[in-house]
Amino acid sequence: MAITYTSNLVIYTGTDFEQTFELEDDQTSSALNLTGYNGCAQLKKYESSSKAANFTISFSNNRATGKVSISIAATVSAEIKPGKYFYDLLLKNAAGTTTRVVEGTALVKKSVTR
Repeated sequence: MAITYTSNLVIYTGTDFEQTFELEDDQTSSALNLTGYNGCAQLKKYESSSKAANFTISFSNNRATGKVSISIAATVSAEIKPGKYFYDLLLKNAAGTTTRVVEGTALVKKSVTR
């Protein structure tokens, strides 16, 4: 699992956000079996700044499908100032190896309707 995917996101303040990624094993091009993995993801204004928000990580009920989701609740997104941010998703396998699997930018926009 050496490939890091890039995916840019748009998050609206005051709304629930969720994005699902389907990860592949770079050796076999089949779904990455995520059994035994855990993950973490953060949103930051700059790579070196303090976090703006933590994403909640969830896996498909069948982890062999390679599906992992990141989400932010509306109460959390309401506290994020509009602008451009960076994020990444790190996964740790049962052996303790941590890998960055997804990275990108997140454009946070203020919702028009309130």
